[in-house]
Amino acid sequence: MATGGGGSCDPLAPAGVPCAFSPDSQAYFALASSDGHLRVWETANNRLHQEYVPSAHLSGTCTCLAWAPARLQAKESHQRKKRKSEVTGTNDQADLLALGTAVGSILLYSTVRGELHSKLTSGGHENRVNCIQWHQDNDCIYSCSDDKYIVEWSTQTCRVKCKWKGDNSSVSSLCISPDGKMLLSAGRTIKLWVLETKEVYRHFTGHATPVSSLRFTTIRPNESQPFDGITGLYFLSGAVHDRLLNVWQVRSENKEKSAVMSFTVTDEPVYIDLTLSENKEEPVKLAVVCRDGQVHLFEHILNGHCKKPLKSNCTIQIATPGKGKKVTPKPIPILAASFCLDKMSLLLVYGNWFQPTIERVALNSKDTHVCLERDVSNCWAPTVETAITKVKTPVMNSEAKVLVPGVPGHHAPVKLPPAQPKEAENKRKLGSNEATIEECLGAMDLDRKGRKDDLLQTNSFSVLLTQGLESNDFEILNKVLQTRNVNLIKKTVLRIPLRAVIPLLQELTKRLQGHPNSAVLMVQWLKCVLTIHASYLSTLPDLVDQLGTLYQLMESRVKTFQKLANLHGKLILLVTQVTASEKMKKMTSPGQRAKLVYEEESSEEESDDEIPEKDSDDNWDEDEEKDSEKDEGVEEDNEEEDEDKEENEEDREVSSEKELNGDSDLEPENESEEE
Repeated sequence: MATGGGGSCDPLAPAGVPCAFSPDSQAYFALASSDGHLRVWETANNRLHQEYVPSAHLSGTCTCLAWAPARLQAKESHQRKKRKSEVTGTNDQADLLALGTAVGSILLYSTVRGELHSKLTSGGHENRVNCIQWHQDNDCIYSCSDDKYIVEWSTQTCRVKCKWKGDNSSVSSLCISPDGKMLLSAGRTIKLWVLETKEVYRHFTGHATPVSSLRFTTIRPNESQPFDGITGLYFLSGAVHDRLLNVWQVRSENKEKSAVMSFTVTDEPVYIDLTLSENKEEPVKLAVVCRDGQVHLFEHILNGHCKKPLKSNCTIQIATPGKGKKVTPKPIPILAASFCLDKMSLLLVYGNWFQPTIERVALNSKDTHVCLERDVSNCWAPTVETAITKVKTPVMNSEAKVLVPGVPGHHAPVKLPPAQPKEAENKRKLGSNEATIEECLGAMDLDRKGRKDDLLQTNSFSVLLTQGLESNDFEILNKVLQTRNVNLIKKTVLRIPLRAVIPLLQELTKRLQGHPNSAVLMVQWLKCVLTIHASYLSTLPDLVDQLGTLYQLMESRVKTFQKLANLHGKLILLVTQVTASEKMKKMTSPGQRAKLVYEEESSEEESDDEIPEKDSDDNWDEDEEKDSEKDEGVEEDNEEEDEDKEENEEDREVSSEKELNGDSDLEPENESEEE
C-alpha cells in the first residue's frame, strides 16, 4: 500500500508550495502555487486538469492541502446520487481537497464540480494552518496551526467538534494512526494523543529544530511487544534543517525513549513518501526528496535498534543533457516523488512549479546512483503570444554600422578582417613590421584591464544589467544593483529592454528577502520599475502568476510595519516618561526666600517709639508697604505736635493767672510736680 503523499502536505516544500498526490490510483497531482492558485495535473499525460483561484488568494494564500481518503470520497458520491440537481460521478472522480490558508480558514474543494464545496472558519484557528489530516473512518478533519491549537472539524456540519492546545509553541505536523484511534502531533516535541479522550499517551523528544513531517511506517505492531492497539508501531519524523530522519517505536513504558534508528540524507527533507509494511518481515520503502533536488531511496526492515545511521540504497538525480564539450549539464530540481501501486516504479515531479513535468521511472535495485538526462528548456522559457502580421527585412548599405542588441552607444567589438595569403607574403618579403599580439588584442577590444571605469558608466549600466539577468551572473548583478544613485537607477530602468523587466522583478524579489541593508536598495529599483514600466506590465496576461510572490512579500512587510509602528509609539511613551522622571530626580530645589514675615506682638504696652524700630529691623520688599508706613508715621508725628502745642498754651494761661494772683514764688520742684 503506497501512501502517495495524499495524507498530508509537507510545509517545507521548495518555495513554500504545498503539493500532494491523489490517494490509491495517484491519477492527479495537486499543488498550490505561490500566487494563490490551485492547480490539479493529470499524472498520466502531464496535462493541467483543473485550476481554481480562491476569492482571497492573495491575502489568504494556501499553506497546506490534503486529499480525502477513498472511503470518504465513496460516501460523498453516494450522497450526491440522492440529489437530482447535481451531476453524479464515479468514486475516482469524487475527489475532495482540503486547503489550509494563511488566515486560519480551511476550504473544501470538489474536483468533480470544479468549485468550492464548503468553508470551515467559525471557531477554528486564528493563525496560519500548517497541516491537515483526514480521518479514515468518519467525516472528521484534524488541523494544526501556529496558534498552538489542534482542531477537530466535522465536514457535514462544517463546525468545530473539539479544540485543544497541542503545544507551547506552534504545531507544525499531524498524523493519524492506521487504526484511527491515535493522533501524532509535532512542534518542538512529538506527542501521541488518544483521540477519544484527547489525552497525551506518550512524549517523544530528539529533534533540536521544529518537526516538519510525521508518518506511520507499519500497519500492525510488532508481535514481540504486548499489543494494546498501538504499542509496537513505528513512525518516522523529519525536522527543519536536519539531515537525519528518525524512526520511533511506540512502547508501553512510561519513560521517554530515543529513536531506534535513523536515515541520513544529503540535505533537509522537503517531501517524504513511503510504503507501509503489513508484517515484520516486509521491508519499508522510503523516498525522500531533499532541498538540493535529489531523491534518496531506502529499503529496510524495522526490527529493533540500529546504532549507525542508514545510508540510501539509491540516489536519483535529473540534469540537462550536455551536448558537446562546451555545454555543461545543469541539475534539474526534483519537487516531489511517490511510489506507484506496484512499488517497483516511482512518480517524479521535476522542473518548475508553474509548469511541472511528471514522469514515471522504473526502479533498478542494482544501481546506487541514477542520473536522468531531461530537456526542460521549453518549460522554463516564458512564452508570450503575439500576433505577427508583417515582417520586413531592412536593406543594409556598406556604410551602415551594426550594434549589439541593447541600448544606443554600446558598440560591438571590432574584428579585423583576415589578411589574404598573397598580401601577407608580400609584406614578409618587403620586411614590413608585423602587428604584435598586444596590438591585435587591443584592436579586438579584448583587453579590459584599462577600462574598468568604463564598464560602470551610465550608458553601460543597462547593458550590464541585461547581460547579468540573461546569464544569471551574480557578480554583474551585484555591481549594478548596489548603486545608490537615484538618477542612475532611473536612467538604467528606462533603457533596459522590455524582455528584461519580469526577470528584473524576480531578481529584486529574491533580494528583498535577504539582508535588510540590501532590501533598502532594492526598494529604490522596485519603485522605478513599477512606475516606469507600469503600462507594459498591465498588458501581460499572466502578471498575477509572475508577481504573486512579490505581492505576498510586500503585504507581509506592510503588516509587520504596522505592528512595528504601534510598538514604536508605545516605546516612545515609555522612554519619554522615564527621561522625565530622571530629570525630576536630578533637578535641585531652588532657594526660597520669604517676601513677607509676620511676627505677633509680645505685649500691648510697647510704646509707639519701639514700633518703628521693629519695623526697621524687618525686610520689606514691596514699595507700596513702605509708602504706607511712612504716611502713618507722618500722621502720628503731626498729632503729637498738636498735643504739645495745646499743653504749652494751657501752661502759659496758668502761669499768667498765678502771676496775677501772686503765686509765682513757688519752688521749682513743686512746679515740676504740679506740671
